[in-house]
Amino acid sequence: MRLLVPLPGSEAFSAQVAAAGRNVELGRLEFRRFPDGERYVRIDADPRGRPVDIVCQNADEHFLTVAFVADALRELGAGEITLVAPYLGYMRQDARFRPGEAVTSRTFARLVSSTVDRLVTVDPHLHRFASLDELYDIPCVALRAAPLIGDWIVHEVANPLIIGPDAESKQWAAEIAAKAEAPFAVLSKRRRGDREVEISVPDLGRHRGRQPVLIDDIASSGRTLTAAAEALGLQGFPAPVCVVVHPIFAGDAFAKTSEVFRRIVSTDTLPHSSNAITVTSLIAAALAGERQV
Repeated sequence: MRLLVPLPGSEAFSAQVAAAGRNVELGRLEFRRFPDGERYVRIDADPRGRPVDIVCQNADEHFLTVAFVADALRELGAGEITLVAPYLGYMRQDARFRPGEAVTSRTFARLVSSTVDRLVTVDPHLHRFASLDELYDIPCVALRAAPLIGDWIVHEVANPLIIGPDAESKQWAAEIAAKAEAPFAVLSKRRRGDREVEISVPDLGRHRGRQPVLIDDIASSGRTLTAAAEALGLQGFPAPVCVVVHPIFAGDAFAKTSEVFRRIVSTDTLPHSSNAITVTSLIAAALAGERQV
């Protein structure tokens, strides 16, 4: 029987993964901080001879805890140790754009690869890498949320028009559109910094009367989404629906972005008030060795 060990903040998500799986025991992690801020961890379950899945919805923020738990599990006789990181951080800085910059995606991959035996994630933000295999030295499973997003659109949005934010999203937008039996279009994006983007929208006149549904893998500052919504409005479209996989929404980004959208929903890779699509069944199937279709 597999053992799931949730890290702090991932308890509810882990319970759903365990409920969706078969032959899974939901363990408990005793966690606290010493007066000086150092972490104390204790696995409240017997991992001997069992595959163990460490569930952490924000692995970059809690990496030290992941490392402490993984080492303890090994010393206690665990079998294969898998890190379940639905949102995989440190994928943004994948090249050295200016002299002296750290290529943090490579460093983080090296640290994770030396800590656990396998990685399961959802829609990692691959840009200059074709797959996680170019970064990680351990087996990686990258699950796709597109089929779940397509199902949600079918049931929740009438007469949709799927909109991808940039050229890189074309294949993803096409897959979701096929699932939702809807047309799709792709915008052009030019980034002018961490928080400034310029969006160009093709002539979508033939699709007027449809409800635009803007999809993106990550919502961080919300600037790309806001710019896209405003550009669509200039062509006479109603306020779009927005669906994102990873709802970061730093600072007041969600409040600001909500002003220009009819509705914003996300998957539960990260806990957020916009969560409406769960990926827990995908993860449970992956842990059981079932392939995603």
